Amino acid sequence: MKNKEAVRLLAALAQESRLAIFRLLVKQGPEGLPAGEIGEKLDIAPATLSFHLKGLSHAGLVKSRQEGRFIFYSADYDAMNALIAFLTDNCCGGEPC
Repeated sequence: MKNKEAVRLLAALAQESRLAIFRLLVKQGPEGLPAGEIGEKLDIAPATLSFHLKGLSHAGLVKSRQEGRFIFYSADYDAMNALIAFLTDNCCGGEPC
């Protein structure tokens, strides 16, 4: 991962609602949640939720899939793990932490 990509991902998470959405989706697992349920659990209005989900999706931190009338969102674990690896790449001067 390059610095610019890490900055893009971190910028997407640098907002309270987006961070809460992402953390909820990480906890939920690969099956994810429908948008309406995310909004209910976090008490976020639909228009605001849509704005934040779009930001997370454009950053590549969240995936979406349609099932019938519902759109389910889930965390992109590959992107999350790549960001964590980038942040800890030079951890502890090469010594075990």
